[in-house]
Amino acid sequence: MRKIPTNSGPSPRKAELPLDLSGPHITASAASQHRLYQALCHAIVGGLVKPGEPLPPSRMLARQTGFRRNAVTTAYERLIADGFAEATVGSGTFVASRIPARAADARQRKIEIAPPQHTPFALGCTHIDERALQNFRAFAGRRLRTFGPEHLHYGDPRGTRELRAAIADHLIAARGLRCDPDQIMLASGTLHALRIVLSAILKPGDQIWCEDPGYPAARRAFEHCGYRPAPVPVDASGLQVAKGRATAPTARAAYVTPSHQFPLGVQMSMPRRLELLDWAREADAFIFEDDYDSEFRYDGAPLLSLAGIDHLRRVIYMGTFSKTLFPGLRIGYCALPERLVGPVTAARAALDRFPGTLLEGAVADMLNSGAFAANLRKARKRYREARDALAATLTDASDGRLTVPVPSQGLHLVARLDPATDPAVAAQAKAAASVEGWLLAETYSRARPLPGFVLGFSGHPIPHLVRAAQGLAKETLVALRTGRKVPKAARL
Repeated sequence: MRKIPTNSGPSPRKAELPLDLSGPHITASAASQHRLYQALCHAIVGGLVKPGEPLPPSRMLARQTGFRRNAVTTAYERLIADGFAEATVGSGTFVASRIPARAADARQRKIEIAPPQHTPFALGCTHIDERALQNFRAFAGRRLRTFGPEHLHYGDPRGTRELRAAIADHLIAARGLRCDPDQIMLASGTLHALRIVLSAILKPGDQIWCEDPGYPAARRAFEHCGYRPAPVPVDASGLQVAKGRATAPTARAAYVTPSHQFPLGVQMSMPRRLELLDWAREADAFIFEDDYDSEFRYDGAPLLSLAGIDHLRRVIYMGTFSKTLFPGLRIGYCALPERLVGPVTAARAALDRFPGTLLEGAVADMLNSGAFAANLRKARKRYREARDALAATLTDASDGRLTVPVPSQGLHLVARLDPATDPAVAAQAKAAASVEGWLLAETYSRARPLPGFVLGFSGHPIPHLVRAAQGLAKETLVALRTGRKVPKAARL
């Protein structure tokens, strides 16, 4: 064993070194020399002994701690090896002049990230019928019991063909979209699919048309990846293509929610859809169709999907199981134009190899067995009741000051104030009511924001929605009495 110098001479030192030998930084089951090393590191990094200060002689520290002297010597050797201490024969062992950073620094602040809330009006919450959950458990259990070699190696970057084929069957039946399973790619969600496809077809700095108001998370994703969102106004017929042409003529893609515009809920009219497809062909651009909640249609038949009209030439269709089953699955998908399959698959393989395979079989079983469709029927009924209760409560409790169009599709509604009202009134009411959901103003990018709320009604018990709606309506009336109106000139 290498000799560790003992401190000698008149160097000033503490009579005893204050060591914590039982705190959370100590591994209780470890050997004595390791526990002593941890306590010494904790003292050094915590500033109990300063850089350059001498450490007690090994004999003195052994008496203080009750450890054997060779345990102290071993701990000192490790401190020296790790750069926490320095030793000179004839002078002793000292705290190093420069201390290495350690994750165990007692002064380090705990990193806290607020988790998403799931109280009434929060968007993205769902409910799964108990029978459907039992079916899913059974399917997942069977897949685990028949665990196969396909889970023991890297798979197809697009996901398992079994689930892709089941999705292709679902799309032709539900959305009139005919595509080959080879054109479908699985992802963990819409934003994940967006990032993969964009990396394959655009270059940083390219512009993307975005609805205004629109889905803020998509805009943030575009900006984060180095693309330039170009806000395009929305009216009662959907995205205004002519204004997109005028304000961003060089855009290379468009992101739209044509079946149920987020957040306003309007459907893109057929003339506007054809106009958008004409632009994409002329500009050699692509359209991202986010069909995020098309399965939840309460009145009438939905319009044919944009991708179905286009026959998957210029449109990239995106869907998800986060709302039709549950978000914890983290399974979404996109249907690609045939010429994009190769580049997008290569991009997927470069970014994260391939999606998880273990639960894909269970989701395929849900689709193929009819359990998925049965769950949708029950969820539609439940969400329709929640929608109607929320809309009626908001209208009645606000004395009609909130205008609440009842949406024919989707999992959220918009409650609007008079357009002349300052949007700050809605912000004041939402804060006072302590509810989730979004302010309508938060979904705007460039256009003048309208005052109101975007409120989710799926996945929440109806009594909770009613109580929260009464509270929001009450606080809205209070805020209206103390608020102000937007000057007429600012509305023009």
